[in-house]
Amino acid sequence: MKCRRPQRSVRVMRVIHWAVMLGLIQSGALGARKFRGGRNPQQRRALPPAHNRDRAETTESFSLDFTAVEENMDNFMTQVKNLAQSLYPCSAQKLDYDMKLHFLENTSVTCNDGTPAGYYLKESKGSRRWLIFLEGGWYCFNKENCDSRYDTMRRLMSSSKWPQTKTGTGILSSLPEENPHWWNANMVFIPYCSSDVWSGATPKTDKNDYAFMGSLIIKEVVKDLLTKGLDNAKILLLAGSSAGGTGVLLNVDSVSELLEELGHTNIQVRGLSDSGWFLDNKQYRCTDCVDTINCAPTEVIKRGIKYWGGVVPERCRQAYEGKEWNCFFGYKVYPTIKRPVFIVQWLFDEAQLTVDNIHLTGQPVQEGQWRYIQNLGTELRNTLKDVPAMFAPACLSHEFITRNFWTDVQVKGTSLPRALHCWDRSLQENSRNNKSPPKGCPVHLIDSCPWPHCNPTCPTIRDQSTGQEMNVIQFLMHMGFDVQKMAHQQGMDPSKLLGMLSSGS
Repeated sequence: MKCRRPQRSVRVMRVIHWAVMLGLIQSGALGARKFRGGRNPQQRRALPPAHNRDRAETTESFSLDFTAVEENMDNFMTQVKNLAQSLYPCSAQKLDYDMKLHFLENTSVTCNDGTPAGYYLKESKGSRRWLIFLEGGWYCFNKENCDSRYDTMRRLMSSSKWPQTKTGTGILSSLPEENPHWWNANMVFIPYCSSDVWSGATPKTDKNDYAFMGSLIIKEVVKDLLTKGLDNAKILLLAGSSAGGTGVLLNVDSVSELLEELGHTNIQVRGLSDSGWFLDNKQYRCTDCVDTINCAPTEVIKRGIKYWGGVVPERCRQAYEGKEWNCFFGYKVYPTIKRPVFIVQWLFDEAQLTVDNIHLTGQPVQEGQWRYIQNLGTELRNTLKDVPAMFAPACLSHEFITRNFWTDVQVKGTSLPRALHCWDRSLQENSRNNKSPPKGCPVHLIDSCPWPHCNPTCPTIRDQSTGQEMNVIQFLMHMGFDVQKMAHQQGMDPSKLLGMLSSGS
């Protein structure tokens, strides 16, 4: 990977030069103090440079231990190099941005086919922030469709062909220009190989063709990470997209409780659920429950939770005793969650439309489908209105936080990275007993416009038949949008409505 701004290398070299000079001065000062009978140099610790503290935009810092200079110059130079790289990741010719594969220490916790479960890790020395990401990828709920999934999507059920490294994107990126506020965190990516929405606790046996151990995989990863620096963490953000987003809602409290049980009560556990806030609504067209795509959401979960031996949060289980399937739907489980969770949800989620039997295959939608799509946006908006921290653009898409456009989409002038930073600040203020949120830092962001892609910052839509990009008007026309009728409903002239759409109003 090439450095994007190589002109900064001169600045970084200056940083290294002055850090070395400071180290030598410090070393001389330490010897002088010893000679004068001053206090023990081991009691002193140098502060990190102010510009480094500003760059991270957090209360934590990258510290240099100058006491190591007089005993181990190589160790000191390693710290200087780490500082330079933390100030600007492209400061070195060859930097390792990749997360590396680790298999679980507990080999009894496995993927669907019995191969070992694991995780990818990129450590960030000096950072006390950890981000654990749960991958998405639908599910299977009986032997037939699990067999089919194993034949066609084996990497989602087996670790046998996982690569040794993985490069993070979006919120998992280590580049500050791609990930403004979390680039310097310890990054963990847990591949999805349990097909159970991260809920199962059932091993593979002679009677069970597949293991479903999603909830146990998360716990074992957390235990393993405690030996790799997580024990010193200040903040753990459990994030996930799609099925992983639902997995966050199901597991964020249990992760926090596990850490408390193991004696790590100072780690603040939070959740970030992306595209996992599904509705148990009525399908546009009811079909038989024969596969993952056509089966109604409620029916999938009712069958799946039995097949997986699914586990739901205790408070939600008590609220829906005997009907625990309800806990897989965001607006029902969210009120029972104790830990703070930020919700990211497209108002017109493609996966939701798929399970509702609205298939956008390149043909213009019918009027009934168009009304159904609009109503879906209204329903989602209503379920999110009481969620204090959320980001919900009126776009037709699925998954968000690991996409390369995640810094570009805005709601009411605020991007998602900015909103997450504001949320971070508000939680810090709350921990100091200051309940008022930071001024000019919104965390409840939801589009009010009523149509898919009425937000001009939505990601690009392409015509599925031609591959050509479409602007907002072309897309809405393609979807069967009736300008005359919609203008009449809004009480305006059709040409004015077209002008508003063209300008992104």
